[in-house]
Amino acid sequence: MSRIAKKSVIVPIDVNISFSGQSIIVKKENNVLSCIVNKDVLITYVNNHLIFKSKENSSKGWSRAGTSRSLVNSMIIGVTTGFSKKLKLFGVGYRVTIVNANVVHMSLGYSHVIKYYVPKGIIVECPSQVEIIIKGINKQLVGQVAANIRSYRVPEPYKGKGIRYNDEVVRIKEAKKK
Repeated sequence: MSRIAKKSVIVPIDVNISFSGQSIIVKKENNVLSCIVNKDVLITYVNNHLIFKSKENSSKGWSRAGTSRSLVNSMIIGVTTGFSKKLKLFGVGYRVTIVNANVVHMSLGYSHVIKYYVPKGIIVECPSQVEIIIKGINKQLVGQVAANIRSYRVPEPYKGKGIRYNDEVVRIKEAKKK
């Protein structure tokens, strides 16, 4: 049985939750997120607590309840506080600029400038030429945008040049000896 599913989700007072069939809609002011829950999961909403249970006594039902609980909890956190990821560029001449608030121009040592079009619902900031901050209410989308930007120049193991997450540590290999 899932231990995560047994823990209830506390819903803040200013967050509205509505159910329609198997979908859950989480709202706070202008922020709205929705998710479709698996049919094996039963959700009850009592006294600002969401309780997740399995409809049938199978291990898959409980694991799906744990996954659904994690997704709904992430939606509530995203609507209230939001998520952010920070990337840093390491390398000579590597720099980033933002054009028109939805296009990121990156110089990463290629012969051309790489243009990345930011999806709707994501805010990208550049406090300096070598830092990128990605913000949004959807945890999955923020992580995917960060992974897409990082994939243009993954840190290489000999000099460490590339795009890293803020807390990422790159192990540097020793050069080949003669």
